[in-house]
Parts: sequence; structure tokens; C-alpha cells
Amino acid sequence: MSDRKEITKILSLSIKMHENPRNDPRIYWAREVTFDYATANAVRVDFMKFIPKNNSVSGIEKGDFYCYEVKSSAEDFHSKNGHNFFGDLNYYVMTEKVYEQVKDEIPYKVGVYVPDGMNYQGEWYNLKCVKKAKRQDRKRPVSEILLMMFRSAARDNLK
Repeated sequence: MSDRKEITKILSLSIKMHENPRNDPRIYWAREVTFDYATANAVRVDFMKFIPKNNSVSGIEKGDFYCYEVKSSAEDFHSKNGHNFFGDLNYYVMTEKVYEQVKDEIPYKVGVYVPDGMNYQGEWYNLKCVKKAKRQDRKRPVSEILLMMFRSAARDNLK
């Protein structure tokens, strides 16, 4: 993997396939989830997933949000963009080479996934967790995060 754009593309496909390999509609998932849309403070999370405890009102309120930020290079990691973690559990997705370069700079509570060989079809990487995320307190309400995810998923369905 050498081209940054290609690395981003394959890592993005890899995290999508890792979290929802069969495109199961019961897995609540969205890409490029934007918060504070149409403001000077707009930020985007590369991928988000939501797992409710169950389908009751309290089960939804107690559900967990996972955020994934794809980093294709050390320069990408050091840029001010793409460190947007709004979830209960937050992860970077990067190559092992990038991980080795930046591992001492990764916040304590943020986890990391890296490639672990090509999948059997040779289209994306299987991923392994080399640093497990620690639970964090969310800074946004469930309703806002779900709305932002819903808006992003609806955008993708129109394409």
C-alpha cells in the first residue's frame, strides 16, 4: 500500500466489511457523519455504528456509539482533520506502519485497528484490534447522534 488515496479507500472498505460484512440492515451504520452541519464548526466522523442494548426506549438510550477515523499516513494522523470522536468507543483504522509511527501519540482511550492480511476474495483487509478502546462519556445526546447518522445514511441511499 503506497498511494494515500488508495490506502484510505481500502481501509474504509475494510472497516465497513469488518463491522457489517453481509450488509445487514439491523446493523446501524453510517459513513461520513457530519456534526454541526452548515456552521463554521462542522466536523465529520468517517464511520459510525450504533448498537442498542435492546429495542426498548431505555435500551436505545443506553446503546453504544462507535466512531472510526481512517488514517492513511503519519501526515494524515498529524493533520488537524479527522480526530472527531463522539462515541462511547472510538477507534483509528490505519496501517501497521502508521501505527508504529504514531502509537505513542494516540490518546489513552482511543483504540486502533490495523490490517491483518487480505480477505479470501482479495478485495479488502481483515482487521485486527491492536489497541482496545476504553469507554468514554458521550458529549452529545443519543437523539442528535442518531439523527446525524440517519441523515448520512439517507444521503448514501440516494446515490
